[in-house]
Amino acid sequence: MQPEIDLKALFKLSYGLYIVSACDGEGRTDGLVANTVCQVTAEPPRISVCIHKGNLTHDFIAKSGAFSISVLDESAPLKFIGIFGFNSGRKIDKLAKVCSTIGKTGCPIVTEYALAVMEGKVIGAVDAGTHTVFIADLVGAQVLRAGRPLTYAYYREHLRGKTPKNAPTYMPVPPAGAGRGGGKEDAMQKYICDVCGYVYDPAEGDPDNGVAPGTPFDKLPDAWVCPVCGAAKDQFSPEG
Repeated sequence: MQPEIDLKALFKLSYGLYIVSACDGEGRTDGLVANTVCQVTAEPPRISVCIHKGNLTHDFIAKSGAFSISVLDESAPLKFIGIFGFNSGRKIDKLAKVCSTIGKTGCPIVTEYALAVMEGKVIGAVDAGTHTVFIADLVGAQVLRAGRPLTYAYYREHLRGKTPKNAPTYMPVPPAGAGRGGGKEDAMQKYICDVCGYVYDPAEGDPDNGVAPGTPFDKLPDAWVCPVCGAAKDQFSPEG
């Protein structure tokens, strides 16, 4: 008899959190958040990254044959991560919103909140169904500053960050409000963003955006938006 598969066991795997960027060779750039970057070999130094086929960055890597990696620091805020994790490069210019430079491969390299950066030229690709694993020779690498690398565990547990739908580690969550009964809403009711999954907790508020702890969701300013993806208040639902 086959053992039951508990997908939560996958949460015990260790990951970092990175920005992967690329260009199309015609002046367009894009980037995304990835947690599946790893070193493949030491001699020659090679790296790999797993990218969803639906992402624009995937198309740019496939077209240009190169990509860059930015190793994020723990100080990277949710709003910064949200630019690359919960927005489409087909709708906004992500690189225009952050500090970056152009590398020797022509790829943009995000330097903001980055501890180290590197570039790779693709030497092979493995079809993984929904994703492609790109394997590349390391052609450039630099340590920018000291700090603690941001891990996926820290992002989930301390920043309360959510996983983008196209990420290899994405797992569906129950619909917001599932299992809730009727009656008056509790002033301390948590609300979840329908776009990115960010949870607004009234007990914590949103101090980074001027919202004091203890502020109920219905008392938030009308102009308040999700600190991760920028979704409006009407795109939030009560958390079940």
